[in-house]
Amino acid sequence: MPENAVKDQVFLNLKNYFGYDSFRVNQQDIVEAVLNKKDCLVIMPTGGGKSICFQLPALSFKGVTIVISPLIALMKDQVDGLNANGISASYFNSSQSSEEQHAIIENVIRAEIKLLYVAPESLAALQNILTEKYISCVAIDEAHCISSWGHDFRPSYQQLGFLKTTLPNTPFIALTATADKTTREDIVKQLRIDHAQIFISSFDRKNIGLEVRTANNRISQIVKFIKARPNQSGIIYCLSRKTTEQLSTKLKANSIPAEAYHAGLNFDKRSKVQESFIHDKTQIVCATVAFGMGIDKSNVRWVVHYNMPKNIEGYYQEIGRAGRDGLKSHALLFHSYADVIQLQNFASGASNEAVQIAKLDRMKQFSEATTCRRKILLSYFGELLGTNCGNCDVCKNPPQFFDGTIIAQKILSTVYHLKQQEAMGVIIDVLRGAQNATIISKGYQEVSTFGIGKDISWQHWQHFVIQLINQGFCEIAFHKHNALQLTDFSSKVLFKGAKVALTKPVAVTEVKPVVKEKKTRLKRTKTKAKARPAADNLFERLRLLRYKIALEEGIPAYLIFSDATLKEIERERPLSEDDFLSISGVGQRKLEVYGDEFMAEIMNFMGSKVKKPKKADTYTVTYELYKSGLSIEEIAVQRKLNTTTIYSHIAKLYSTGKKINLYDFVSKSDVEAVRKAKEALDAPKALRPYFDYFNESIDYFKIRLALSIIEKD
Repeated sequence: MPENAVKDQVFLNLKNYFGYDSFRVNQQDIVEAVLNKKDCLVIMPTGGGKSICFQLPALSFKGVTIVISPLIALMKDQVDGLNANGISASYFNSSQSSEEQHAIIENVIRAEIKLLYVAPESLAALQNILTEKYISCVAIDEAHCISSWGHDFRPSYQQLGFLKTTLPNTPFIALTATADKTTREDIVKQLRIDHAQIFISSFDRKNIGLEVRTANNRISQIVKFIKARPNQSGIIYCLSRKTTEQLSTKLKANSIPAEAYHAGLNFDKRSKVQESFIHDKTQIVCATVAFGMGIDKSNVRWVVHYNMPKNIEGYYQEIGRAGRDGLKSHALLFHSYADVIQLQNFASGASNEAVQIAKLDRMKQFSEATTCRRKILLSYFGELLGTNCGNCDVCKNPPQFFDGTIIAQKILSTVYHLKQQEAMGVIIDVLRGAQNATIISKGYQEVSTFGIGKDISWQHWQHFVIQLINQGFCEIAFHKHNALQLTDFSSKVLFKGAKVALTKPVAVTEVKPVVKEKKTRLKRTKTKAKARPAADNLFERLRLLRYKIALEEGIPAYLIFSDATLKEIERERPLSEDDFLSISGVGQRKLEVYGDEFMAEIMNFMGSKVKKPKKADTYTVTYELYKSGLSIEEIAVQRKLNTTTIYSHIAKLYSTGKKINLYDFVSKSDVEAVRKAKEALDAPKALRPYFDYFNESIDYFKIRLALSIIEKD
């Protein structure tokens, strides 16, 4: 197929299957690279659209795309979402019977599925089909798990290097939301994709507000926080199993629906809590950190860390489970020294203890920061933010700054003269003119900056160095014994006259209570001002309709439409199929399955306010072409619409009394089968239950036509 034709088909698939008219940053380049059989490493924030980077190319490949995934829950969620979009996908893992596994392998051999999700441990059972005859692409999701430098190392991932040897001409795409420079290098090396194209998207999740508070009266603070956000879904992360149980109990005592989730619960209980949360039956989950990994629940509005995470990678990934739909969300972290001590104890004795402690120190520095928190997050992953974000507690309640340019120049100059090979402690010792064994043995007393900071205490120098790290003027190389290294911003300070604003050391407890009380009162007032009765709120009516359909179909509500899509439907109020299809997140499949019900709900809400179109609507155009004798396929070509859309027009026209013989398009036997299914299923309004009832043997458009006949009868 010519290159332009391939590109056109990719865009068509993007809209038809995923409901999007355009790509996000980097997505198109990644998709094209994979289609050109190039290996790729993709670093993209949670909610940034990683999955489309391999799911979309999979539709264009002849064989199957194997997706390596660490958790069964992640696989099921992804497969449910793909099937809801009309894409054939399955998963293969130890929870299935041998008969189910054999059937899946047969489907791969017959090229009847496009994507197969599998855990690393289950690859051995697929060895007979791990050939380039059947496999067109390999995607490694959560790729940071392969690296011992990563925050979530899994030994089972280290066996994956053999895959490239087995499938040398197959494109590999490794994806993760959280990998610093060291981890990225390790991923490429271990997967044996040394020439992979590396795509790094911005880590900036602007829609997530960042806030840190001291851990005084955490329970009462959390209760107030949640009650200021009624009907919003959220996750509270805790360090221990016991804390999740205690916290959920206390929240229930305050009339807040919450459930505990941790590894100590049996499998059935964990699955029940997770399913309940995904299906919007449970509003809040108090969980240990494994919860939520890979679950694409797009309408989580907030994440609270009851305890401090052990590193910034983990923190970033966990807060990224909020606001995946791009709508305004919030991340609240409670900071206490008791947490720091507990995490230090956890790291003690580990094979990479020094790395864990160094990363914990960075997490502690983030929590105590007096500079823009988003700058700190982004600089940790090598992304430098030139201006403050305006959407964190420090930006909204800034401390007093002074011109710290000279102090910054002294620090950065020392880093430079020590050849970027020493950690923070040695840098400070040189500045203060220390005469210890390390300084003398390395001859650092001869460095030009030796002793130029004697007038500033060691603790204050530490405070200033941390601020420079947090602002991106230097960075810690964890894989080089925590050596401080310069960044692109450093030269601007040293040679181009850039100014640096610093704060004087101040205890966290001296500033945080003021921030907390001020924000809490403002939030509560704002929430009350925006509250509207559900009857007058179209979004709420659409949300309830989505929930009802989700219960009928047995899938999570966000797989039908995300909150962001519902917001756009509320704003645009589409009343024709063309208008509904123009909504971001609405593809051909979802228009066909859900469009009528949602447009009917909009009509009911608007009532007499509905304006009649001045020109012939889309149904009338289709009807005129039908009367002229054109076939469905010819009408679709002339109108540049999908045939399923034309069939839905025909069904609508028939129901309004137009002279159309639907039996030209659906057999009497199919109509009778749908009539019996309607009785057996207790007359559901959604089409999906019928589709499943017939084991996908009757097309959606035929079900719709049959129902039109039955309803008119």
